[in-house]
Amino acid sequence: MDWVAVAAVPGIGAITCQRLLQADWTPSRLLAANDEQWHWLGLKPRARQALQAYQNGQGPLHQAIGQVRQWLDRYPDAHLLTLGGDGYPTLLKAIADPPPILLLRGDPSVLHRPQVAVVGSRNASRTGCDHAQSFSRVLAASGLVITSGMAYGIDSAAHKAAADQQLPTVAVFGTGPDKLYPARNRLLAQQILETGGCWLSELLPGTPPLAQHFPRRNRIISGLSAGVLVVEAAPRSGSLITARLALEQGREVFAIPGALNNPMSHGCHTLIREGAVLVQSVQDIVDQLGALLGSYLPAPAPPVAVADPLPELAAGERAVLDAMGYELISLEQLLQVTGLQVPELSRQLVVLELKGCIEAAGSGYLRLK
Repeated sequence: MDWVAVAAVPGIGAITCQRLLQADWTPSRLLAANDEQWHWLGLKPRARQALQAYQNGQGPLHQAIGQVRQWLDRYPDAHLLTLGGDGYPTLLKAIADPPPILLLRGDPSVLHRPQVAVVGSRNASRTGCDHAQSFSRVLAASGLVITSGMAYGIDSAAHKAAADQQLPTVAVFGTGPDKLYPARNRLLAQQILETGGCWLSELLPGTPPLAQHFPRRNRIISGLSAGVLVVEAAPRSGSLITARLALEQGREVFAIPGALNNPMSHGCHTLIREGAVLVQSVQDIVDQLGALLGSYLPAPAPPVAVADPLPELAAGERAVLDAMGYELISLEQLLQVTGLQVPELSRQLVVLELKGCIEAAGSGYLRLK
């Protein structure tokens, strides 16, 4: 439990812990040192006080150890992985700021299989979720583990695509390992465990979903993965943070382009402009990662058709659908291109939406089929 104690020291984050380890200051050595040595190492007063309290058998470090022990005892599938242990993921260990500890529920061996992160907007469009599901389905069937952050939208769609095939997926939490967030994903989280996947967190049990935890969580998602696929992302979003962290970590970044007037496409277009691989099919990802993963990457599964066949449409409905094109189009633009009056066009749009051919998106409509 020395690693847990060090991870709980105030002011000793992942970077400091890595620096100490590289200087041969192992957790056991650090915990046994004296105040003069801690001061020489540059530790702040709060950190030194916590370490002194630990040596006296009290304080927050002992509390952290107690929390982790209680959590491990509570769940038979709970595991503690430490930065100095054999079970720690190799790719994650190679980043600049690997977490000192990882708390895991599920199958820890999944972390040693090749992974691809699939991330995107929480407020994703139906098209975005469809893309996340179809790409994740084929990537998972090809032998890659899908890794994401368990959020609404793209993350949930990616996890579910793997779990629905009884294939493992890794959910990285921005909370403690005992705090499911968002709570509405409870059934999906349970499905992940039942299909051989795992939950993962660097945070102590009981840690709530605070805003500052999620950017830290993103470096784990990218650090575990050989590549990151961004499906939909606004210009300022956590998905772009994950993608840029991936670039810093030397990982491949892939982005799916979208309509020019769809705000959720702007982040992907920015990434492509900055050098991300433009993706139109799963093969684009497999080809790029093949050289990196070598023979460890299985042959890709047969491609899955993304587009659904059109349902039976009346002549007027088909005319409106054809007039929409494949980019976001406003009601005013549709009135101009179709020549219809508002009542008739509105009726046709309602029918097309009920038949699953279009969806209302932002300030207009988007064709789905």
